[in-house]
Amino acid sequence: MDLELTGKRALVTGSSSGLGEAIAKALAAEGADVVVHGRDRARTEAVAQAIQEAGGSARVAIGDLATDEGADAVAETALAGGPIDILVNNAGAYPHRGWKDATPADWSRTYEVNVVSAVRMILRVVPRMHERAWGRVIQIGGGLAVQPGADLPHYNATLAARHNLTVSLARQLKGTGITANTVAPGAILVDSVQRFLTDLAPARGWGETWELIERNAIEELVPNDVGRMGRPEEIAAAVLYLSGPHAGYVTGTTLRVDGGTVRGVH
Repeated sequence: MDLELTGKRALVTGSSSGLGEAIAKALAAEGADVVVHGRDRARTEAVAQAIQEAGGSARVAIGDLATDEGADAVAETALAGGPIDILVNNAGAYPHRGWKDATPADWSRTYEVNVVSAVRMILRVVPRMHERAWGRVIQIGGGLAVQPGADLPHYNATLAARHNLTVSLARQLKGTGITANTVAPGAILVDSVQRFLTDLAPARGWGETWELIERNAIEELVPNDVGRMGRPEEIAAAVLYLSGPHAGYVTGTTLRVDGGTVRGVH
């Protein structure tokens, strides 16, 4: 199936590693011209080089989206080649703190990084989408937005804000040819998550092989109907669908890719 992404220009924030890297590479493999964003130049350039070596098109934008100056720099670089057709707001952080140790400053900083950074890019990129009367804005949210636990309350709240702003943006963009949607991953196996769970495994008695650790960690921490963690490529596939013309009738919605972790309709 041709997703009709050849020649589209995409900016994926936070794509120097992890889930964002997988999304950037998937878009490039489908023919999109991708702007790889990060704060660490070496890591960001390595992702862009890997895309180029695979035959794709990529350029690099460096900047801290938690600041206006950083967002200006990223937008200037990204828009230098023309309007961005696909904006994927993936950049974010999830510091491991709970109700007892997450300070008000932690809450504010997490909101700045996970929510306001996305708003900054929307305000800088979406107006140029109007020039073509076509565009795709995709937030990377998560099931914890609608089914939060006791841990990571500051992070959970920012996911809920991302989901909420997506719907508001979709209403604002009514009739423009630009859509806004959220992809909500469940627990996804990226390098940092695998290291975290492997470190926890001895104390939790999850086993010694990754196969056992993954199965036991999922059952104990985030049970789902598939019995494993999702892979970055599975999230990227959802982003690819929402990025193209085939999803033109989809806006203001949340596409959950979580193995059935979230129960009920949200």
